Amino acid sequence: MGAYDSGIEALAAMARAALVREIDAEGVWAAEPVWREAFAQVPRHLFVPYYYVAGARGYERRWGESPDPAARERWVRGAYEDVPLATRLRDGELISSSSQPSLMARMLVALGASDGDRVLEIGAGTGYNAALLAHRLGDDDLVTTVDLEPEITESARRHLAAAGYRPAVVTGDGARGVPDRAPYDRIIATCALPNVPRAWVAQCTEGARILTPVATGLLALTVRGGGHAEGRFLPSPAFFVPLRGVTRAGVGDLGGVPSQALEDELFQFLVELTRGVLSPREAHEVWVREGRPGRERFGVSVEKDREWAWLDDREGPSVWPLPA
Repeated sequence: MGAYDSGIEALAAMARAALVREIDAEGVWAAEPVWREAFAQVPRHLFVPYYYVAGARGYERRWGESPDPAARERWVRGAYEDVPLATRLRDGELISSSSQPSLMARMLVALGASDGDRVLEIGAGTGYNAALLAHRLGDDDLVTTVDLEPEITESARRHLAAAGYRPAVVTGDGARGVPDRAPYDRIIATCALPNVPRAWVAQCTEGARILTPVATGLLALTVRGGGHAEGRFLPSPAFFVPLRGVTRAGVGDLGGVPSQALEDELFQFLVELTRGVLSPREAHEVWVREGRPGRERFGVSVEKDREWAWLDDREGPSVWPLPA
């Protein structure tokens, strides 16, 4: 990135402080205030030298090196809004983004990383999340981030270096983990998956925690060793770009499902979780019978030879296999 004038840097500092106050007011990191300092210090604008904002005429590109001072100001202010930022488009399709900062904060708190933990991040994105992890852990070598796209890992590496961080940035299939850097005490994914890759569990220490988006929720698993892991979903929703290279089964015929249910975000979660196993009509029957359950009632169990989602009880009547 080019040299910025002092006015832009001062504006970035003020906007960053305002973002921290906004997240602070939500009580997100009350349990782990160490993350507040990370968000206060890591400059998000260095990780989004440009991004796209949806408008009536398509996407508007905001650029930190625009010759127009007003445009540069819009860019830096937008970099610190508590919204996800589209950072890469291909044929009009979003392929990479910088997640909403308050959601990132919730995920990092839920990850529960401690001093000395080795952390693997699936989905390098802009590198901002890896920088927050490196700042928190205080040792760049403890953090590894992986992405399938060489152009994404290369730009993430540049952004991280510009901000003063040098975690390991690896180009590869995130579903396979990064065995050369294992074992890990924590794994965090910033892209949506239909299941939990067994490779992640195999590369974790016993007692490790895996936090990953599945369906439209955040699943927190504890690794028990021997290829076993289990945990429940957090209550809050989470919408992420799917992991590249992963295909999904279709939703199926929506006939027979009341329109009110189709618009209910919790029902949409159940449909996504049981995609390819239950039809939407069958999912609706479960949803009504069980009293419209929230995400926290659902969990996932992983064993060497199978993986399944469940409602309330891993061995109960409401269990569904997840794709291998």
